[in-house]
Amino acid sequence: MRVFTHSLIATMLLLGSLDRGSAQTPGDFFKGRTIDLYIGYSVGGGYDVYARMIARHMGRHIPGNPTVIPKNMEGAGSIRLANWLYNVAPRDGTAFGTVSRGAPFDPLLGSPATQFDAREFNWIGSANNEVSVCVAWHATGIATFQDLLSKELVVGGSSAASDTDQFAKLLNALFGTKLRVATGYPGGNEINLAIERGEVGGRCGWSWSSVVATHKHWLEQNRIAVLIQTALTKHADLPDVPLIADLAKTEEQQQIVRLIFARQVMGRPFMAPPGVPPERADILRDAFMSTMKDPQFLADAEKAKLEITPVSGADIEKLVKEVYGTPKETAAKAAAMIR
Repeated sequence: MRVFTHSLIATMLLLGSLDRGSAQTPGDFFKGRTIDLYIGYSVGGGYDVYARMIARHMGRHIPGNPTVIPKNMEGAGSIRLANWLYNVAPRDGTAFGTVSRGAPFDPLLGSPATQFDAREFNWIGSANNEVSVCVAWHATGIATFQDLLSKELVVGGSSAASDTDQFAKLLNALFGTKLRVATGYPGGNEINLAIERGEVGGRCGWSWSSVVATHKHWLEQNRIAVLIQTALTKHADLPDVPLIADLAKTEEQQQIVRLIFARQVMGRPFMAPPGVPPERADILRDAFMSTMKDPQFLADAEKAKLEITPVSGADIEKLVKEVYGTPKETAAKAAAMIR
């Protein structure tokens, strides 16, 4: 009888413990914890600036008010981080990250370095719907897109998977521009330093919001010329700069441009690993969008000249699934052009 009683008591205690665990609220889980926000590029570039700003404010909007700590994990144009988030990162809501807007589509385009399916990430949101540009340093003598058709411009790149490399190669393949990519820089900050040193003459796939936030003085001092907008729609700041979508004349060109530049809608994407409990993923999504409307965050973003035009995690998830439905033959042609 004594053994039975002890066993019964032990069982009741275990069940009570399980009940308490199952009743744990998000606030209980996140209270006193740290959440790691990983950044797929080096310190100082556009992705880094956005992520660090968000990290300073997002914890206030998560139940339990955890501390959000930014950490850099650069490499392979952020593919290293995307692979890590998919295969290695904790799946309890304590880790999420930001990668190149183009990285999620690299498996579709046949990149051998990718080890993930972007449809399975928990998409948290994007800080803006982005327009990117190609620019040329004043010393190159290249001032317009038409100049690229007859003069070579060496542009800095970070990897075959990054916008810096892919956008330049696509312009060459579709329109006959003479862009030559010098790749291998850790991130945008290093490319900009290389431009100043004269190692390269310009850069493609540079977010306009990042240009304004980090190098507005280059514009004001006429040290760079903005040659073309690489997006599906023009930015209000650049009404007279050509848009790549307007240059696409054939149906095939239009399909390829849409495939490659749909990524611009998710200009600064943030995602958590697959397998995060749905209620915690929802908490991160809600906290992200609340941060995007937070007056303190918006005031800081304004001071830093960061453009904020948020896109929800649900909308990014929908976009990714739509792009993954691109006909294989079109995707293969696009892949050949950018590789």
